Parts: sequence; structure tokens; C-alpha cells
Amino acid sequence: MKRLLLFFLLTSKSILLSQTVLNTHPLNLNNPLENGQILNVEDVKTHEVYVFAADDKKVNILKYNKSLFLTNQFTDSIQSKEKRILSGYSISEDGNPILYWSSLNFRNIKIVKYYLETKTSKVLNFDLPEINEYIITTFHQNNNFYILAKEKKEGHLLLYQLNNGKCEIKMFDFSPFLYQNESGQKLAFSALLRYLPIQKMESNDFNPLDKTTSINKMYVLENRIILTFDYNLKKTQVFDLNLETSDIVEKNFDQPVSKKVSRTSNSFFSENKLFQVKANKEEFLFDIKDFDSGKAIKSISISKNDTIRFKNSPFFLQVNNEKPQELKTTSKFLKQLSSLSVGVSVFKNKNNSLITFGGFMEQIFTDFGLVPHDYTALLDFDNALNQQYSQSKMVSFDSTLNSNYEFVSNQQQEPLAIDNIYYFLSINKNVSLQNILKLKDYYILSYYDTASRQFTMRKFTDGYIREDNGNPIMNKSQFSKPAKFEKLKFIEN
Repeated sequence: MKRLLLFFLLTSKSILLSQTVLNTHPLNLNNPLENGQILNVEDVKTHEVYVFAADDKKVNILKYNKSLFLTNQFTDSIQSKEKRILSGYSISEDGNPILYWSSLNFRNIKIVKYYLETKTSKVLNFDLPEINEYIITTFHQNNNFYILAKEKKEGHLLLYQLNNGKCEIKMFDFSPFLYQNESGQKLAFSALLRYLPIQKMESNDFNPLDKTTSINKMYVLENRIILTFDYNLKKTQVFDLNLETSDIVEKNFDQPVSKKVSRTSNSFFSENKLFQVKANKEEFLFDIKDFDSGKAIKSISISKNDTIRFKNSPFFLQVNNEKPQELKTTSKFLKQLSSLSVGVSVFKNKNNSLITFGGFMEQIFTDFGLVPHDYTALLDFDNALNQQYSQSKMVSFDSTLNSNYEFVSNQQQEPLAIDNIYYFLSINKNVSLQNILKLKDYYILSYYDTASRQFTMRKFTDGYIREDNGNPIMNKSQFSKPAKFEKLKFIEN
């Protein structure tokens, strides 16, 4: 599943956003809120779009051409007696889609290939080896489905590539490398990942602070995986994994040096640059380094008495799901930030990069006591049942960098497509099973309408709908304060 936080709550009920209904299709799902699952995906070779909409009895497959006209459809029964999770997809060389239905513990996967022309399907059974301790993440690339797993008590990761009934396994050996915190204490690779789980970032989408404040992060690129580890306050340890050769290249990037002791630092990888942040009550430090050469492109140091002139939003503080509060000074912002896990999120939009600086901390209280934010991924299903409540805090502000990595004033920035999507979701209560797909310069929001019992696809673009004279139908003053902390879930592509 994927969570994005950034959207605007708009005050006017007559606002028209840059969105268009592409098509609708009648769909009768059995108990969709409990049993429904939807994936909306693109064949990267043909640019055809597939929709997989399932309940506990059947799966509906809709195939659209690159102009998004429906060209084929197929409804097949689901014959598994136990509940299955629609974990992923691939597109075979013959153009037929394959779905991966995993058991709740992800140990068994039913691989089903659907032949749309003959309206038939073929089922294969795949058991993940018992040597795997846990699944780190899954992802898709070049029409393939990947599973990244950690093997028990071993210093390596296993990557499973699945497509067309075949499974190729690649091993990435991390045992030759040294893992030490800022005090020089050595850490075991297995322990490092167990207690600070890897969080997968989305390379072409906005990543919210509750994800980017994770200590260990993963970025999937073309034939590469980048892993960034920020458990050491003095440096960012980076591993560049080659998916073709299984080679690993280690790089280390020094964190900016603070005058006072800092208990939190972090980084974010984007466009072959590493963005690093460090903070304490007295100062805020920010570096941009070139990934290949390691040279610093930009270094910023802000003290508590300074005014941050490159921010394009107020300082915001939100506790739990309460209304965000505005912090008036840098000193108050740093005081709040110093008790949180610091993070930075970078989203490339056309020629500019939109930056969110801030921090996040979530404490989950269970019958077993307090579980810190970085340990929440270790909660098993039984523990989750015993979960009582959680408390969270987030602070943030926004900035914009141009292509030369200079801060620019951008007060009149129009909403992004993703902002428009989340405003639409916030005011439409019949939307369920929402799924977001990015295509070139626009997004498709697909969802099941529980009132009309229809599957709908809407196109969203950046900006507002404009009048004939080119003026926006609404202006920036019609926005309320940005609420970046609402948590909306949707199935990940």
C-alpha cells in the first residue's frame, strides 16, 4: 500500500480543478469495502492500460489502448478458498497480463496468467523459500514483478524477478561492508535491517515526511537500486546495486557538521543528487551533493535566530489529526523539530524541485507497551490486533529549487495534479479502492463508486481550469491552510 499526504483543503464548494472523466464502466463487486481490490497499471512497452478489479469471488480485467478506449475485457473466477492479496502484476512477452495473489503471510503466491483473447487462465503455484526471514518490499519494473527479501541470519538480500511463469533470483552480498554508528560501535547487517526497516521511496512521485523520515530508504531506478542508510549521525552510507550484474558499490557522504550536538540527521536521493539534513534546537543544516563525485553543490546553515527566507510556506505543526498550527519563528520550529526524526522530501516537477523540510514521529502504544516510529514495521498481525492507539507529530515547511539548485520564490504556484486528486478524494465520500497511476505529464485516478457501482477513471493535471481569457477560475486566496497530514491509502502500482 502507498500513503501520500500532500493535498490542499479548499474552502469554496464551486472550485473546478484540472480533471476530466475519461471513462466509466459498470462493475458489480461483492462487498467491495471488505473484499475489493483494484490495480490500475500501464504496459510500459505498448502503453496500454489494464484495470484489475477483484472481490472474493471473481476478478474483472479491463484492457484499454493508449488512447484509453476499452478494447477487451475478461471476468474470471477466483478459486482460492483462503483470502488472497493482489500483490502485483507483470505483462508477459505475448502481451497477456499475469497477477500475483499472495497468502496473508506472503509465503505462497498463486501466479495466474490471463489470456484475454481466448478468455482462459492458467494457474501456477509458487512458494517462497523458507530461508527468507521476511519480505522487505515488492515493486514493478519493465513489466516484471520483483520481491526483495532478507534471508535468515545472512548478510545478503535476495531479489526475485517473476514473469511468464519464470523466477530469476539474484543475491546481493553485503557481508564485506562495515556498519558502524557515530560512536564507532559495529552493527550487524541483519540487526540493522530488523530494527530500522527499509522504506521504499517512489522515484517519480511525492513522498510524504512520514516515509522520508525513515532511517533506511530504497530507490528503484532503471536496472539499479539505491539504498541509503542514515543510522550514523556523521554520514550517509549508500549502496548502489546493479540489477544486471548483482554488483554492489558502496559510497559514503559526510553529513554537514553542526556546532551543537544533533540527535537527528537524514537524506533523500533524487535526480542523481543526495539531499542531506541535520537539526538541533540551535540550527538547521542542509547540503546537496552530487552522487557521482561526492562534491557539495549547496550548503545551507540556519540558526534559531535567523529568518528562513527561502521557505514558500509557513512553519506548520500538527499533532495527531488535529488542525495544523502555524509556528511564527525559526526558533519555535527548531524546538519542535529537535524532538522528531528529521527528513526531507524532494519532488521534481518540470524544471523545478519542490522540497519539503521537516520532521515526523509516531508512537504506537500496544498491550506490549510503546513501539517507536522506526520499529512499527516489525509489528506482526497478532500485535496489531492488540494495538490501542497512536500519537504522531509533524512539523514542516516548503521550498522550491530551480534547475541550478537555487532557491526561488514561488508564492503563486498552482496546485499540482496530486493536490487536485486529494482534494477530489476529500469531498467525494462514495470513492473506494482508489488507485493512482502516473502517465507522462498527468495522473489517472481510478476508483470504485459505491453509490453508482461503477469503475471510474479520471485524468488530473497540474493547475486550475482556466477561463477563455486564460485567467484561473479560482486564485490562491481561495485555499485554506495546507493540511499535509491527512493519511489516505491506496493500492500501489
